[in-house]
Amino acid sequence: MDSKNDQDVTLLNNRANLIESELEALFQVGKVLSRSLNLEETLEEVLKHLHHYAGMQYGVVTLRTDDGELSVNAVYAGDKQQPPKFRYRVGEGIIGSVMQLNKTIVVERAGDDARFLDRLGLYERHLPFIGIPIHINQELVGVLAAQPCTHDRLLHERTRFMEMVAQLIAQSVRFANEIARERRDLTDERDRLRQTVRGQYTFDNVVGHSPTMQRVFEMVRQVAKWNTTVLIRGESGTGKELIANAIHYNSPRHTAAFIKVNCAALPENLLESELFGHEKGAFSGAINQHKGRFERADGGTLFLDEIGEISPTFQAKLLRVLQEGELERIGGTRTIKVDVRVIAATNVNLEDAVENNEFREDLYYRLNVMPIRLPPMRERIEDIPELAHFLIAKIAKMQGRKLELTDSAIRLLMRHDWPGNVRELENCLERAAIMCEGDLIDRSIISMTGLEEKLTMPVVTNDNNANALTKVDLNDESIDERERVIAALEQAGWVQAKAARLLNMTPRQIAYRIQTLNIKLRNI
Repeated sequence: MDSKNDQDVTLLNNRANLIESELEALFQVGKVLSRSLNLEETLEEVLKHLHHYAGMQYGVVTLRTDDGELSVNAVYAGDKQQPPKFRYRVGEGIIGSVMQLNKTIVVERAGDDARFLDRLGLYERHLPFIGIPIHINQELVGVLAAQPCTHDRLLHERTRFMEMVAQLIAQSVRFANEIARERRDLTDERDRLRQTVRGQYTFDNVVGHSPTMQRVFEMVRQVAKWNTTVLIRGESGTGKELIANAIHYNSPRHTAAFIKVNCAALPENLLESELFGHEKGAFSGAINQHKGRFERADGGTLFLDEIGEISPTFQAKLLRVLQEGELERIGGTRTIKVDVRVIAATNVNLEDAVENNEFREDLYYRLNVMPIRLPPMRERIEDIPELAHFLIAKIAKMQGRKLELTDSAIRLLMRHDWPGNVRELENCLERAAIMCEGDLIDRSIISMTGLEEKLTMPVVTNDNNANALTKVDLNDESIDERERVIAALEQAGWVQAKAARLLNMTPRQIAYRIQTLNIKLRNI
């Protein structure tokens, strides 16, 4: 009787000790699962704690693969040699049987079960073995298995403990799967966006077939292949940023960052912080460390727009980065190496600025390795029709409507010298789109934008392409009488007698038409 009581007391003590050790193991497992480790590292750490704190040795976690098998994802081998990772087929061994039956399997002596294979080469044949299914939302996703380190009467308690651990592992697996899925989605979205952006900046999508623009495109194609510093020059509104985009997205660096900064938009102190970054506490308001745009562009391209506007003091700091490829954050002492391709742009005459000691000569030569000059609109009048149609399509998409330009509208656009270049043309067309009630923008609507009052250029007649667009078939029934008279006047250089002959009219008849159709005469 005393012997039975002693056994009961011993069992109670063992159960109390086991509960205490399992509680400590659960605490340690919970800490591991809250860390930002990758799934394999997390599971191996969990199995290690089961081995050391709960006496569940040589744990293994297998996860279901897409083809339905179980892949060994994590193993803790203790002092033994780490086994190679392999797969279990459905029904193979005790672990494969847990998957097949979708239920817990407990074996009191592993070696006595015909399903015991010990493919891992870790387990003792005389000790128990426990295999637990891992479920996520009632779906079997894997198996947790381990071997108690001793033969006692607490196998049921150990099994319940392992089932709790399996539930914790299931949550970790679920989170890992969600994160992996989100990462895949983000990667796919990033690649799709990169492809879309890159497609927007292919050479075919940069508008212009004039000889001057074709020369620009050829230079861009050549320079895009290399890491050469590029200086894009041209008047405001000529599309310097568009060319910088084309260079980057057609270069070997197109998968890396393309970072832009307008040097004229920031005061010198903020510009230095933006480009070079700052350390926490470097100045009032610097509450956190800040990586500059040079660091963010590491491996990619940095576009410095309006480079001609920076001060001589800042020019010296910029020169060091361009020469040495290294910088220091404001308030920092550590030298940071960066691999950045620089594309700069300016509408300033840098040669005059160097001559007047307003721009460092050494920085000028560092930037002017590969200069690309963008011609103003007045030097590429023949590109206006294509540009106008491209821009009106863009505006139509933005406004969610259909819009078209008539030939008379195009002819009027070609008579302006466009001091604001492409940007001014786009603004003019957007105003016309706003004032257009239908889907057809004609000359009268373009005139309503105020363009006609600013005309300074005569009708283009010398260039073959432009002349073809200026001259229209005066017998074309698709154009109305007002457009026909205006077209004749343009082709006649606004000489009424010549226009009358083109229309088979008398001078008196055309004068009457000009008056009744409210056509403003131009002195050419």
